[in-house]
Formats: sequence, structure tokens, C-alpha cells
Amino acid sequence: MLKRYNRLLVGLHVVADVLSGMLALILAYWVRFHEPMTAFAPITKGVPPISQYLTLMPFIGLLVPLAFQLQGLYRLRRGRTRVDDFFAVLVGSILAVLLGVAGTLYFQTYYVADALKDQGYLEVSQLVWVLFLVFTVALTFTARETARTFLRARWRSGKSLRRVLIAGAGDLGRTVADRLLEHREYGFTIVGFLDDKAATGDAIGYRGLPLIGQLSDIATVCADEKIDEIYVALPLEEHVGMLGVVEYASRECIEVHVVPDLLQFIALRARLEDLDGLPIISIHDVPLRGMNSVLKRLVDIGISLLVIIGSSPFTLLIAFLIKRSSPGPVFYSQERMSLDGQPFKVYKFRSMPIDAEDASGPIWARDDDPRATPIGRWLRRTDVDELPQFWNVLKGDMSIVGPRPERPFFVEQFKHRIPQYMLRHKVKAGITGWAQVNGWRGNTSLEKRIEFDLYYIENWSLSLDFKIMWLTVMKGVTHS
Repeated sequence: MLKRYNRLLVGLHVVADVLSGMLALILAYWVRFHEPMTAFAPITKGVPPISQYLTLMPFIGLLVPLAFQLQGLYRLRRGRTRVDDFFAVLVGSILAVLLGVAGTLYFQTYYVADALKDQGYLEVSQLVWVLFLVFTVALTFTARETARTFLRARWRSGKSLRRVLIAGAGDLGRTVADRLLEHREYGFTIVGFLDDKAATGDAIGYRGLPLIGQLSDIATVCADEKIDEIYVALPLEEHVGMLGVVEYASRECIEVHVVPDLLQFIALRARLEDLDGLPIISIHDVPLRGMNSVLKRLVDIGISLLVIIGSSPFTLLIAFLIKRSSPGPVFYSQERMSLDGQPFKVYKFRSMPIDAEDASGPIWARDDDPRATPIGRWLRRTDVDELPQFWNVLKGDMSIVGPRPERPFFVEQFKHRIPQYMLRHKVKAGITGWAQVNGWRGNTSLEKRIEFDLYYIENWSLSLDFKIMWLTVMKGVTHS
């Protein structure tokens, strides 16, 4: 059911995006070559016939969904907000424009003039591409908001609801209930739980969902409650009861979904793979692979080059002030851990005397650290001391956005004390991150920082990266 629903919803999104992209091109053409736009941007090369732009329709029909697929817009995720949707549509539309410009430049599109029957080249106006971007964002975002509103209204009205029974009232069953309740747009209504612990009174309902009976009551419950689907969420030691539920569901043509009891090991997304016909579950999978990692790397290189070049005069001034404040080098390097737990040297402007840790050893530093030099206190308070880390980004040791890197000395302590701590090393360390822009920076709860880091890793997208960069600039937050 979930897979069929996802395919249907993704298919509707693709159709809406294709139509929105085509309509956006027509609107862009009309606005560009008609008043009042021509008064602000005079036409110098004549008005091309609309037939020339109509030849681009098949290209646009492929271009927009391809760009949105690369951006991850067709990967349905729970908890996605309107802001997340907008940034995702914006980045996907920008990518579509870049691909479109490249396509029209390098794959020349021919047309035949109606009167002269001469062969020529289609040249798309730059302003048309700008307007196309604006209209594509507006139309595709509106289409998604309309779909969101329609689905919620349909669920509230009680139409086409699927009645669901959960076999298992333990932690696994409650996790399934949480997921289904968070995905109410799927059209589910949860009838309740079945669990053998009902006989002893050890199991209770959850979030207003009742405990209906034991596993042996499944035939009666399914008949009385008109159950459409069963989610089997039983612990491994109850495999006999699990087989009984599956057998009954198969006999009565009720859809059954078995949830493997692996949640205690899974903190990131899991992926089902095939090993020569043998199904296997790969845990700790992340979306930042393949083309996604290439796109993120291109963004890192482009932005880090701009920052390094643009801040070079400021860097020289800071270097001069550091040299005057205390003897020693301008830059300070320290071993940190990044992707797959590999160590690297992170660069900073030196904010303390060179012998600051000789007596104390490795300890947490603070913005108001008494060991800091006068210029160092300002550097730490404003986070300007982190500016040289854009060189780490350019080298490939770090990314602009990602979990903050930690020193191996502390990593060795935390990985034994904090569950799932090492999963934050599934991606490159970053200058700023989701935890930092949400206030979990410096000497704050490590558990909360890990929670936000893992959310970022599991839900990565270019739009989320740009959102974090924007929040970093607006809030004046980078990291400790």
C-alpha cells in the first residue's frame, strides 16, 4: 500500500511538474515579448515566433522532472514543512535553468521558418530563462501546496481510509503507530493493537489507540473491525505468533506488512537490497551518495572559492593583528575527525598563546576562554577564527554544511558513552550544521547535537544545505 501510494503520489507530482514547466515557458515567452516588459527591457533582435519556443516543450518536459529528481523532490519524507518544500523547489528550478541553458547552448535546436523554409538556430532569451525560473518556482510550489491541502482535506472527511491493525504493542509497534500517525495523508486509520500481553495486563494502549486483544483474537477482530491491512511489529522471540498472523492475513486476502525488529540498531535509513535473489537489509544508509555527493562538492568548491577570494584583504588584516597580539604563527592547526572517522588537520586563526594547553591538556574551549589573547577573544566571539576552514573545504577535508568535527581525544570518549555517536561521521564534517543553527553549539547537550546531526544526514538535500547556510548568516551562528 505504501509503495503503491508513493508511486501514485510521485507520478502525480511528476505530471504536475511537467505541466508547470511547460506553462512556465509559455508565460515567460509572453511576458518577455509583450508590454510592460518590453518598456523596461527593449527587444533588440526582433520577436521570435512562439513556434520556436514550442519546439522546446519536450525538452522542458524532461528537464524539470530530471532536475527535481536530482534535488530529491520525489523522495517523500515525513515532517517536510512548507519552507523545506519552497527551498527544494527553488534549488531544483535553478538546476533546471542551468541544465536548460547548457542544453540550448550545446545541443542546438533547429527550426524551419514558415515563410523562407530556412534552417536556423533557436536562441533562447536570457530574460526568458529568468522569468521561466520565477514562474516554475511559483507554479510547482503552488501545485504541491494544492496537493497537500487536498490530501489533508480528504483525510479529514474520512474518504477512502484504510483500516489498519498493528500486531505488537511494544516499542516496535508504537514506533509503527508513530510513523503512520505522522503520515495521515496516506489515508490510514489505526484501529488498535493486538498483543499477547493483553491477557496479563502488561501491555496498554498508546496515543489513544486501544489494545483490542491477543494475537489469537485476530480472526474475530479483523472480521468485526473490517481490517484492510495488518502491520506485524513483534519482537524476534515471538516469531511463532508472527507466523500465525501472516498465515491468517494471507488466507483472508488482507495486506500484511512485517516490520523487522532491527530498530534498536538503525539510527539512519535502511535499504533493502538483493544478493543473488537473497533479500538483505543494509542499515545506516544515507542519501548523500553518487550524484548527490558530486553536486554538494561542486557547491562547496564554488562557495569556498568566493569566500577565500572575497575575504583575502580581511584575512591579511587579521594576520597582522594576531602577530602583534602574541608571538607565534598566524594559523593554528588541530587534528579532527571527518568522513568515515578519518583524521585531518583543521585550520583556524590562532586565538590563544601557543602553550595554552601545555598545563591543562585537551579541554573544551569557550568563546570567553580566559586563555585567549585580546584579539583572540574577539575572533572566538564572532567565530571569525573559523574562516580558514574554507581552505579545508576547498581541499576536500570538510564541507560547508555538516556535523562539526571533533578531536580524536574526545571522539574516543563519546563513542563509548553516547549511542550512535559515530554515525555523524557518515558524511564530511562541516563549518556549520543543522545542530548549530538550532542553538546546539559549544558546551551544550551532546545528545541533542547528535540528534540534530543524524536528522541532517538522513534528510540531506541541497535545499537543506542552502537553508542552513542562510540561517547561519541570518543568526550569526557558525559553531564552536
